[in-house]
Amino acid sequence: MTEANKLALVTGASSGIGLALATEFVQHDYDLVVCADDEAIHQAAEALGVSGAVINAIQVDLRTYDGVASLYSTVKGTGRPLDAAALNAGVGLGGPFVENDLTAELDMIDLNVKSTVHLAKRVLGDMVARNEGRLLITSSIGSTMPGSFQAVYEGTKSFLQSFAEAVANELKDTGVVITSLMPGPTDTNFFHRAEMDDTRVGQGSKDDPAVVARQGFEALMSGDQKVVAGSLKTKGMEAANKVMPDVLKAEQHRRMSEPGGGC
Repeated sequence: MTEANKLALVTGASSGIGLALATEFVQHDYDLVVCADDEAIHQAAEALGVSGAVINAIQVDLRTYDGVASLYSTVKGTGRPLDAAALNAGVGLGGPFVENDLTAELDMIDLNVKSTVHLAKRVLGDMVARNEGRLLITSSIGSTMPGSFQAVYEGTKSFLQSFAEAVANELKDTGVVITSLMPGPTDTNFFHRAEMDDTRVGQGSKDDPAVVARQGFEALMSGDQKVVAGSLKTKGMEAANKVMPDVLKAEQHRRMSEPGGGC
């Protein structure tokens, strides 16, 4: 155990933005508890451990109450205070709402929304009791627009954005920082898993997850309430969405996400 290091938690850390966030933490002298629902979390933990950081990895299904409780028990089992947490685990699903599988959509709500609320309730309680700590919640640029053909997914991200900003306001007079990370399209396995390979956004240019993670980490350490992370294109999208009517944003999103639109 490297007692000089702080301790951070990163969920969804087996690949993509989550793994890049975990890398940022170990590069800044944090030990980690990392989790994902796939076996790749153990390979990721081994790679992260090359830095000399202490890495505790757990493969767990955060869609379930017991899964979140198990992860929290792992954190408490370290016997160390949790200095920072990045609640990043999430999945997407493209396609028409009336045709998509209901079970898949409810599972997405369980992971993206319920697990984040549950885990935030646990870790923030401890942080507030100590009057210190940092919490990063991965939202999305999609939270700023109606997500046609990603209706449930982007609904979950709109919830997370509102949730993060609301609780940040509640805790503004404490030593606890809450930051929402708002990436745009990022070069991960997200669009393939969301069955969006044939869409314009699925086939278009994407941001580097390492850049997104670095900007998110820096914003968290700076105490920023939110950060639109990635390229200037993504930042410009967020600026435009502040003034564009919702009906136009929904139509724009349709062009990017409608199945077959990238062919």
